[in-house]
Amino acid sequence: MMFLLRRFTLGFALLAFFATLSGRLAADLVWSPQTGWRIEGGVLSGLTGPEGRNAVDLMNKARAAEERGSNRTAIKYYQRVAKKYPNSVYAPEALYRTGKLQLARKQYSKSFESFQAVVARYPNTARFNEIIGEQYRIASALLDGARGRILWIFPGFTNREKSIGYFELILINAPYSDYAPLALMNVARAHQKMKNTEEAIDALDRMINNYPQSLLAPDAYLKLAETHASLVDGPEYDQESTRNAVTYFEDFMILYPSDNNVPKAEKGLAEMKKVLAESKMKMADFYFYKRDNYKAARVFYNEAITVYPDSEVAAKARQRLTEVDTAQAKASQPGAKKKKRFWLF
Repeated sequence: MMFLLRRFTLGFALLAFFATLSGRLAADLVWSPQTGWRIEGGVLSGLTGPEGRNAVDLMNKARAAEERGSNRTAIKYYQRVAKKYPNSVYAPEALYRTGKLQLARKQYSKSFESFQAVVARYPNTARFNEIIGEQYRIASALLDGARGRILWIFPGFTNREKSIGYFELILINAPYSDYAPLALMNVARAHQKMKNTEEAIDALDRMINNYPQSLLAPDAYLKLAETHASLVDGPEYDQESTRNAVTYFEDFMILYPSDNNVPKAEKGLAEMKKVLAESKMKMADFYFYKRDNYKAARVFYNEAITVYPDSEVAAKARQRLTEVDTAQAKASQPGAKKKKRFWLF
């Protein structure tokens, strides 16, 4: 037993030693105008000898070009470093700076892809959060109509569709970051701009299910209710969207009773309940006036009252119920004539 304990203690000590050692060996890349690029905090650069000197030389040439405003030349040098020395400490920094310079040149797609290369290949980079932020800003700019440049001079075309894919990538890259709920809200906004209502609903639904504690959750609930409400065509049509809108308006008011948008939700809820109650009235009127089906008519008039009890629609439904009772009483009298029905085929 003591032997096993000593072996465990020794093994733990070795692990701690190597963890400390790897912390010392981890290299940080630092730049200053006086010394150029240099490694600090460790000795592991991924390169030695001539390769290391060549990589540093290319990095210094790139930064010199960047400092004098020759961004195109700087990008070429940085890209060469990333391609020739992908396993070195220089590669993630080269790709990061490439993305920054491309963004300055309004090459939005290329910039996003350069940042994505850093996140995909070097997920432990110290710049991870900063890069996610840059990707979010690029996607937001495209959603808001930002246009790149053709031949570095002429404005290109807007590309809101691409922003959706970029926001979805941000969700994959950093699902637990502060940018994730923001990305989903923007996916919904993009789909709404393009009249893709079902896709917008899906994004908002993911938002409230995946990030219920987010500060954006109240907005998501309200927008989800309003989006369902936008699909309502009137009391004559299918009421699934109306019922969904009612549910989300009510959920919003229950979950966030102190929110400033509660009056807005109350108004939306009242409108949807009115439509739903009117739909029940139309069904009840059909059974009452067209089919003399008093039982079915009563069911739908009562449902109209239940849906919106303190409304004008409910008052009309109560009046109709009295008429149903009168009509049924007359129909049940001996010798009462039944109405003739004419069926059209």
